[in-house]
Amino acid sequence: MTSESSFRSRWWLYLLLTFALLLVITPFVWMVLGSVKTTAELRQVPPTWLPESPTLDNFKALFTRLNFGRYFFNSTLVAVVVTVANLLFCSMVGYALAMLNFRGKKTIFALIMGTLMIPGVVTFVPLFVLVANMGLVNTLPGLFLPFLVGPFGVFLMRQFIMGLPKDLIEAARIDGAGEITIFMRVVLPLLTPALATLGILTFLGSWNNFLWPLVVAQGEESYTLPVALALVSTGQNQTDYGLLLAGATVVVMPVLLVFLFFQRHFIQGIASTGLK
Repeated sequence: MTSESSFRSRWWLYLLLTFALLLVITPFVWMVLGSVKTTAELRQVPPTWLPESPTLDNFKALFTRLNFGRYFFNSTLVAVVVTVANLLFCSMVGYALAMLNFRGKKTIFALIMGTLMIPGVVTFVPLFVLVANMGLVNTLPGLFLPFLVGPFGVFLMRQFIMGLPKDLIEAARIDGAGEITIFMRVVLPLLTPALATLGILTFLGSWNNFLWPLVVAQGEESYTLPVALALVSTGQNQTDYGLLLAGATVVVMPVLLVFLFFQRHFIQGIASTGLK
């Protein structure tokens, strides 16, 4: 079947995918266009799609009214620490559950999977009480310590590691390599697709996390970007939508760059993990 005949037979599928793509990207296009509009134009009825008088005043206000450097550093630090810790600890736990034999392994894995069915809201208050008792409220460690390892990451890494050739690991053991050496030098280099997948998902979740930093970060020195934008853009009487859209545009850029950089490994990791 030629490409032309294939297109004719599946034109409805391409039309559906194009419509779905437009639904996905339209809010982002509106966000970027709205970030260069004036406040009056944003409140105009009916609304305009293209800005009538493009301006960068919203971005200027973003970098002058906010301590943007501090908030960006906080968000970056928390997201990087959470991402790196999940990549390391989840892969280590996944390796133990996939390749090692020890008493209670199935029970531990069942408990980990069980935590996936517990909504985060249920553990929110106990987790805050624990952090408060440790004296970590309004500190950066209080923002990232509770999220250094997650059950989804453990499940993802275990499933991927179970698909690795066991003969390779047995050969390393015969050569006298310990489990840590096998993990660091044999298994870890083979986990690039899974690590990229977990890294993107973890970074995205940590970077956009709002509720936990809103409660724990009780001072401006600990604010992350989402919290700072929500609090600063909302005045006593009205919301500064221009500032909010400009901030949202800046916030989404690091996540977009991370995804574009690792998208090949991300797609490969999702596909291979689903097949195994």
